[in-house]
Amino acid sequence: MPPLTSLHLRHLLRHYHLSSPPPPITFSLHSIPTHLPKIPALPFCLSQRPFSSSQTLNPNNTESPDPAIVQSLSTEISRDPNTDPLSISERLHLSFSHLTKNNALTPSLVLQTLKLSPDAGRTVIGFHNWLIKDANFEQNDESLALFVDYFGRRKDFKAAHDLLVEGKSVAGVKCFESMIDRLVRAGRTTQVIGFFERMERDYGFKRDKESLTFVVQKLCENGYASYAEKMVKNLANEIFPDDGICDLLIKGWCVDGKLEEAKRLAGEMYRGGFEIGTMAFNAMLDCVCKLCREKDPFRLESEVEKVLMEMDIRGVPRNVETFNVLISNLCKVRRTEDAMKLFSRIGEWGCCPDETTFLVLIRSLYQAARVGEGDEMIDRMKSAGYGDKLDRKAYYGFLKILCGIERLEHAMSVFEMMKADGCKPGIKTYDLLMGKWCTHNRLDKANVIYNEALSNGVTVTPKEYRVDPKFMKKPKAVKKEKKRETLPEKMARKRRRLKQIRLSFVKKPKKGMRRAL
Repeated sequence: MPPLTSLHLRHLLRHYHLSSPPPPITFSLHSIPTHLPKIPALPFCLSQRPFSSSQTLNPNNTESPDPAIVQSLSTEISRDPNTDPLSISERLHLSFSHLTKNNALTPSLVLQTLKLSPDAGRTVIGFHNWLIKDANFEQNDESLALFVDYFGRRKDFKAAHDLLVEGKSVAGVKCFESMIDRLVRAGRTTQVIGFFERMERDYGFKRDKESLTFVVQKLCENGYASYAEKMVKNLANEIFPDDGICDLLIKGWCVDGKLEEAKRLAGEMYRGGFEIGTMAFNAMLDCVCKLCREKDPFRLESEVEKVLMEMDIRGVPRNVETFNVLISNLCKVRRTEDAMKLFSRIGEWGCCPDETTFLVLIRSLYQAARVGEGDEMIDRMKSAGYGDKLDRKAYYGFLKILCGIERLEHAMSVFEMMKADGCKPGIKTYDLLMGKWCTHNRLDKANVIYNEALSNGVTVTPKEYRVDPKFMKKPKAVKKEKKRETLPEKMARKRRRLKQIRLSFVKKPKKGMRRAL
């Protein structure tokens, strides 16, 4: 065996250092306060949880990769390539060759590594080459799409193009959707159209109605309905559009807020023999409500009736999304009572409310300070089978509304309901409640929530909470005791008062009057 060079020895020592367990970390009781100082401003002093690499690797667990390995890979990828004469592939081969033996390289591990390395840049190409050539990683459409999405997020579409050309044999639907999504979100509409025209020749993607529908959907969702309509009309001889594509185009114009263009396109579709579905009418209904809210809220009801009447004339049935659009817009203009009446009539059209209906109404009822009805709506949502949709994000929205309308006691009851349903509060939830209690000068309540966060292992961001002046205790004014007057002082006060009374009856001469001769 040839002798090891100093460079190889350095890599082996660093690999041994990464694989060895970290030294024990001792904590000081003085670093974490057991109670909050009872002052208007509450500075929190918390110690960060140490990074631990003692978790054992489970090769069969693809959903939760070892965070120590992920962190080590991310650190190696994010290093400046000019500081080491070896390439990124050679450095990864020297430091992480043990991962290939344990079959620990999974798509989940690759995804977490890319998430932790947003600034690695084109060094990720070396990481990709190491996975394919040295690590015996089985590349497929899903794993290649992770790298395409990474470079698309950085708007480095040249690198994404090179990866697609190199992996043409495995690239499929996932890579196509990821590339289109990133191009549209970056505003590269002309590149999207050009990519669709040459994708079958350059990347091996199939040009069919499904791929065209996906491109039109992404363009319309992001406000590029004009490009989508032009693209569909140019490709009509090759790929004839169906009713679904027409609905997407109408929805795209409505997303842009251009109701007249949507009506113009709907008329063309009807003359061309197409049938417009419920999705297109729901988009037009939402656009009408949005324009009325911005320009003239009093016309909301009459304009909505016109769209609903058009749906009935065309024979287009209403669905739950139709009612969600109406209820959401009624709640946005604070017409909660009308929204509740419409909610009670959903069953007349053979529809049942879904999770969106319940969540919108709960938020609106809380916003209107009808907290009892909001709690009843939560119970109805659970009994309807949508209790699993009440996640941490939904409960945080409820708490934020209740804290905004100064209903802190009821917010605490919803907070307890949240924990009873199995939702673990996060940093934002604890920070919201502590900040509100401190604003109300209730430091005892803030202490309880703070200690609960510590016991649950939630690290609260240190900050100062200011007390609202109207909730601060005003100092009591000291009453001055009346001093007993002496007899001379009493007589002098009476003489002054009698003089004032006597002078008040004296008739004063008018200015400018002359005495009559």
